[in-house]
Amino acid sequence: MRVLVFGTFDRLHPGHEFVLNEGLKRGELYVVVARDATVEHIKGSKPEQPEEERLWVIQKEFPEAHVVLGDGENYLKPVLMVGPNLILLGYDQQLPPGVRLEDLPCSIERLPAYEPESFKSSIRRGNRDIV
Repeated sequence: MRVLVFGTFDRLHPGHEFVLNEGLKRGELYVVVARDATVEHIKGSKPEQPEEERLWVIQKEFPEAHVVLGDGENYLKPVLMVGPNLILLGYDQQLPPGVRLEDLPCSIERLPAYEPESFKSSIRRGNRDIV
């Protein structure tokens, strides 16, 4: 089974690792890393790490995963290229602008939170002491 996850994955942390490991448990993992411009457009600020570094970190930590950069113009393009059987979403993850659940060609599963009080990316940006 092809399992797809997508996101920014800025400063890979245990919450991200939880999502990626859940994907591996369910099948062959495909990861789409958001482009810098996409992150800035959606979140209003650039990621701390450039896209190539975020991609490389996931490749290094999850060598069995297929990791690609997203498409800056067509958010569905990598989804259609992978042809997943399942898309996993993080507990608070939103679909990209203009993409609806009905647009996705497979089942969707939303994962539970993994210690969000410690590992949510927006909290981590404000607290550099968390490892």
